[in-house]
Amino acid sequence: MLKIASVPAGTLELDGGAMFGVVPKRMWSKLNPPDANNMCTWAMRTLLVQTPDGRNVLIDTGIGNKQDEKFRSYFSPKGELQLFDSLKALGVSREDITDVFLTHLHFDHCGGAIWVHPETGVTEPAFPNAVYWTNEVHYQWAIHPNAREKASFLQENFVPLMEMGKLKMVPVEQEVSFLPGFKVRFYYGHTEALMAPVLDLGSKTVVYCADALPSQWHIAMPYVMAYDVRPLLTMEEKMALLSTAADKGEVLFLEHDPFVECATVHREAGGRIAPKSTGRLVDILAE
Repeated sequence: MLKIASVPAGTLELDGGAMFGVVPKRMWSKLNPPDANNMCTWAMRTLLVQTPDGRNVLIDTGIGNKQDEKFRSYFSPKGELQLFDSLKALGVSREDITDVFLTHLHFDHCGGAIWVHPETGVTEPAFPNAVYWTNEVHYQWAIHPNAREKASFLQENFVPLMEMGKLKMVPVEQEVSFLPGFKVRFYYGHTEALMAPVLDLGSKTVVYCADALPSQWHIAMPYVMAYDVRPLLTMEEKMALLSTAADKGEVLFLEHDPFVECATVHREAGGRIAPKSTGRLVDILAE
């Protein structure tokens, strides 16, 4: 049976209007209050998946530590090395990671795949013994970016992995099996062929939503990020994701929510899907 654990990887700041899209500021500012520059703090929350045969799979990596001061001034990342501290607290070193599963190649999800070693100053894979995973459709999208996403695809985060032979491809189908108990769903609203892991824990199923559903507030239909390349498709995909979660009792792991790690949902009397419970992963799994 799979074992999973939430692994914090620091925070970053993103524009509230970009994160909440067409929702008026007077509404979203009550949820995640912005600073004077309209920036809100968001989590970068990764997940450790441990398999019965000894594999340690890390889903996403946060921003990492190699970006320059100009970049940092835009996004104010904090806790660059928190990912390694979080893993250490779970008894896992960076050398122990066997697989790094990248939901997509935006910088806040894959930037930590390659780091600058704090002692040697060498830029190298952050997880030296790991195979890194993306998919060919998304990789081609990332290395030939559209104007809208160009600033999000920093090729120094993933092209070196391909050149070193460390990057492998997940086949793109409606739903594929990556490992026993570890399936993958594909979404196209936020970016092309984003991969959302679906983890069978026996008594519970956990969906790592990535940017298909970044926070508890995005459960509401109008809350669609301005970053999404196909916002109307995002709404369709979100409805399907939430409907399945409500019908099957799936736990939704929220990568960017600054306050809670995951949520469950239910159908209200009028048919609207709304949060049922939110909180820490361990608590929701124990319900």
